[in-house]
This record gives sequence, C-alpha cells and structure tokens, in this order.
Amino acid sequence: MAMTTNDRSAKLIRSFVRCLRQFRFAQRTTYNTTTTTIFPQPEQTTSNVHNPGDRVYDFEDTKHLFSSVKTYKLIRSTANLSMASVEPVVDLGMWLLTSRLMEVGLFRELVLGVVKHTVYEHFVAGADTGEVGRTVKKLWESGLRGMMDYGLEHALDNESCDRNAQQVFKTVESTYFLPPSSVSFVVVKITAICPISLLMRVSDLLRWEYKSPSSFRLPWKLKTLPIFAECSTFYHTLERPSPLTTTEEHDLELAHKRLTIICDKALESNVRVVIDAEDTSIQPGIDYFTYSAAVKYNQGKKPLISGTIQAYLKDAGQRLFEAKKAADKMGLPIGFKLVRGAYMSSERKLANSLGVESPIHNSISDTHHCFNECASYMLDEVSSGPGGLILATHNLESGKMAARKARDLGIGKDSDKLEFASLYGMADAMSFGLRNAGFSVSKYLPFGPVLEIMPYLLRRAEENKGLLSSSYLDRHLMIKELKRRVNACGWLGLTEGESPLKTQASSIVEVKM
Repeated sequence: MAMTTNDRSAKLIRSFVRCLRQFRFAQRTTYNTTTTTIFPQPEQTTSNVHNPGDRVYDFEDTKHLFSSVKTYKLIRSTANLSMASVEPVVDLGMWLLTSRLMEVGLFRELVLGVVKHTVYEHFVAGADTGEVGRTVKKLWESGLRGMMDYGLEHALDNESCDRNAQQVFKTVESTYFLPPSSVSFVVVKITAICPISLLMRVSDLLRWEYKSPSSFRLPWKLKTLPIFAECSTFYHTLERPSPLTTTEEHDLELAHKRLTIICDKALESNVRVVIDAEDTSIQPGIDYFTYSAAVKYNQGKKPLISGTIQAYLKDAGQRLFEAKKAADKMGLPIGFKLVRGAYMSSERKLANSLGVESPIHNSISDTHHCFNECASYMLDEVSSGPGGLILATHNLESGKMAARKARDLGIGKDSDKLEFASLYGMADAMSFGLRNAGFSVSKYLPFGPVLEIMPYLLRRAEENKGLLSSSYLDRHLMIKELKRRVNACGWLGLTEGESPLKTQASSIVEVKM
C-alpha cells in the first residue's frame, strides 16, 4: 500500500527528533558562565509540589506551553537553536561573513542564501514593515506582543540619519494598521538618528559638566533628568572638551527634531517608544536625548518614552534611583527597560587599556543581584505610582522573582505597568510560561533586509554565544513536545497545515491537538 501523506509527515517528525537526540549527545558545548546563567531544569521545589498556585512557570505541560506553535515551526526552531548552540559553528559563520570571500559574487550569494533561510528567519522578524506586521499578528494570536525594531546601525552623517529617521517613522506609522495593543513598543536607537561623533562630543561635555558644575555650562542643554551618579564612569573624558561648534549645535538640533517627529507620530499612533542603550562612551548622550524627550512627552501615569538601564554596570542602580526620584519630584511618569547588558568585552578591554577599573560588575552574580534589585525597586515604585517597567531577560530566576513580586503587588496583565520581553527566536518557553501565568509578554522584533540586518546578527552572535548555548531548556522542551505530538497522533489524525516548508519536504503538517 502506498505511504500516505500523514505517514510520511509523522515519520519526518520522528526522524527529526531522533537526529536531534543524537546531535545533543554528540555536540560539545562550552558554556560561558561569565556572561549568562544556564537555564535550569523545570522547577521541582517542595513548595511547588504542595502549592502549585505559587508556581510561575509550568514546563511540565508542553501541550499547553506550545499550544500556539505549529509543528513545522517547532522543528525549524529546534534545528536552528541546536546549530546556534555549537560555538565552532557560530565562529565559522562569523568568520565567513566578515572575510574577503564575501567580495566574491557567487560565494556571497550562496552564504547570504544560507543565512536567510537559517539564522535570519529564526532571529529576524521580517524584511520590511509588511513582513514584521505579519509576525506581530502571529504573536498576537498566540498571546504575545511585539517590540518593533528596524535594524539600523550607527549613522555617520546627517544624510544617513535622515534616512534612518524616516524608516523609524514608517515603523511607528505601520502600527496603526495592526491589532490594537499588539505592539507594545517601537524601539529607537539614538545612534541611528544622531551621528556617532556628535554623540561622543555631547557625552564628553555632559561628563565634564557633571564634574565641574560651577565652572562649566552647556548653553544648548535642554531640561533633563540626572544622567550620572557619583560612581559613574568618567575616564572617557580626561581633558576639558571644547564647546560645540556652530555646525555641531545645528546638527544636535537636527537630531532632536528627528526624535521629535518620531515621538509626535508615536503619540498620534498611541504606541510607546523605548530607546536602546549603547556602550558607556556614548550612553550619557543617549540618556540626555531620552530624558529630554521624556520631560517633553511623558504625562499622566503612562510614560510614552522609556529609557534603558544596563544592570551589568556598577552605577546602574544608583543612576536608576536618581532619575526616578528626580522624575517623581517633577510629577513625571518615567519608564525603564531593564537589561543585563551587551558590551562586556569592549568595555573591559577599554578600561584595561587605560589602566582603570572596569565599569562592569566583577562577577555575574553581582550583575544578577543588580538586575533583581533594580526590578524589585521599580515594581514597588510603579505599583503605587506612575511609571512603567520592561523586564528584558532570558533568565528564569529573574523572571520568576519579578512575576511573584508583581502578583503580590497586584500588577497583572491589565495594569500596563509591567512588560516582560525577550529576543525573537529565543527563550520561547519562558515567554509562553509567563504568558500562561497571566503576564504581558513581548518579543523584541528586529527587522530589515538581510544585508542591513547583518551587523545585528553578527553582534548577537558575538555577544550571546553563552546565551545561545544556554538555549538547552527551549530545545529540550520543544523536542519533548514534538515527541508528544507523534505519540499522541498514533500515526493518524494529522491534518494538512499551511507550512512554508512544503516545498522543501514532501509534506509538513500541522498537528491539531
């Protein structure tokens, strides 16, 4: 008797699961414990056994956990995460993408084709606003939201800044055509709308003003919130900087106008803006843009503009506290995205080259402690007052701590004060677990053409080697769910689904359970 479509499909899933099991035992993964925490096994504490209601994540029921994920997506995600967890593979890919071989037309097209159908499709939400919009709708249908981020990198001149600002404007505009509340934030990078050289100059001047407030005034400075703390890094500015030239002041005004146009559109479109953080050499300038925009646009209890605090910096907690208290005195709602940080290697190398203490915490445990303390402080603050908090983390313990405290404080999905977030293509088990626990959860959605998004992919690969290798939990649970679906269908009951992999395999089907 001829093999049926369902038979072939089930055999494909079964074969894939068997190959993945063999691959997991064969691979040798190096975990970088200085940059990430390895995801632990599902919680099995005594308190959870006797009090299931206290549990934040439920990873036992994979059927419920991945109920919104089609089988072909589980297969593709497991394969991509398994490949990305092998550091030699990542290293080889990074070498190829930055080598002179990419100047050879045929080789370049071949490599870009492989990238597009593997890591690009897994970690990038689309090539344009139309494609990322479809991704947002799929997330919304699964109970998640999107943080839209056009993958723009550092701009060098006003011409590129104008183009970038227009792309961000279009991104904000596109949210109007998506389901209400399906987009939690649009991400803005100040480095894309203000020349890097000018951001460095502004940061130097702000640092020197803080060090010499009585003798150094900045005539161009707008009303803002505290940018520094006493323990902040100042070694970037060893000498008194010269004032901004007339041209630089004009360029600074243009950068402010670009941000104003974006914020005006966000206000009109009823979508919030979060401004990303960068390295310490330019972060003061970024905070200046963020806080001056917050002073102008944040009103009532819901902040339109949120900034980013990197918890791996030793001054993170103090800077957060100073900015929040100053905002409270002004009656200003302020929002923060809390992350661990992404420039550890470059920050430490620079500090070492200058013979000064690194601005990064000495241990990963100190970074975890800082992150959790900042999260706890902000949860207390927003539970009884204005403001907002985005917890961008892939760390299960931090998520669990924050979720439990939010429950105790009565901060739920409807409060609009707390948003959990993680990178698209990563920590899906955690995202679905928090969603199932009743919290608002977003995925960070970088998008753009393959060539334009390449710097983002390279940076993610370099920064997150340890994080990618710690994707064990997602891979483990996805394989478990794939096996469950095969066993549950008993080789029967599979129905045809809309799978983009149909052309690559004779038939991939959606398992309806």
